[in-house]
Amino acid sequence: MTVGSRVSLIRHAVRRLQDGPTHTLDLAGDVLGLAGHPGAASAAVFQMLGADPRFLVDSEGVWSLDPMLAPLGVSLSEVRFAVVDVETTGGRAWNGHRIVEIAIVEVQDGAIVDEYQTLVNPAQGIPSMITSLTGITGEMTVVAPYFEHIAEEVAGRLEGRAFVAHNATFDWSFVSAELVRANVDVPAVPKLCTVRMVRRLVPALRHRNLDVVTRHFGVEIQGRHRAHGDAFATARVLLRLLDEAAGRGIEDLATLQSYLKRRRQRKEFNPDQYSLELPGYGSRRRRGR
Repeated sequence: MTVGSRVSLIRHAVRRLQDGPTHTLDLAGDVLGLAGHPGAASAAVFQMLGADPRFLVDSEGVWSLDPMLAPLGVSLSEVRFAVVDVETTGGRAWNGHRIVEIAIVEVQDGAIVDEYQTLVNPAQGIPSMITSLTGITGEMTVVAPYFEHIAEEVAGRLEGRAFVAHNATFDWSFVSAELVRANVDVPAVPKLCTVRMVRRLVPALRHRNLDVVTRHFGVEIQGRHRAHGDAFATARVLLRLLDEAAGRGIEDLATLQSYLKRRRQRKEFNPDQYSLELPGYGSRRRRGR
């Protein structure tokens, strides 16, 4: 099965399950057109959906969608991406280190559509090694706003977007920690890491730091190790990576997130269990599912 055909079948399964929980054999018939041997039909459903974390299956073989994951079926062309980069005082966010600069570049439908950047007063000294790397000094940030003064703006620019960064765990940890300190709700948004995207979509690229990745895609960084320069370059890399995803038949956000997961916990298929004699199957069919 090609990636493109598999994606189409998964989207069909999503549409079917949006109407409500559905038994394995009903999915086999409705999505795959299989109405023969129940064991073979069930095995085909598990092969298609078993490793996908968006699909849940209970002990009676009834499938449903996980409501806690990213919205299903959102076309990548419709998704608004907030590409973020932060410069910090170093160390870890939850150990008291702070943001000294933040940039958010919004991407939608193949284009950069908005930008935001500001220095941030960290209310603490900036280590000399950070100044050597970024060029940001205490004198530059002393007149900058404290994060609490921009927290609502930042949260608003993240709300309703997919959060993207090159090493997203690092940037998200600082942004979310700063929002918590400012007593502003942390947006519940899907997250994408361009490092992970490169690992899965450009596997031949052995090194994945931003310098190597931008060089691979022919993207120039204007202002390396400054928030805006790195965020803008990462946004351009994201556009190239979305093209790579499209070439693999990946057309929606949830499918992309599933594809990027390194380890997938496959739902186990028991050929003796998932059959017409499965408890509850006959009664469900009599009730019209």
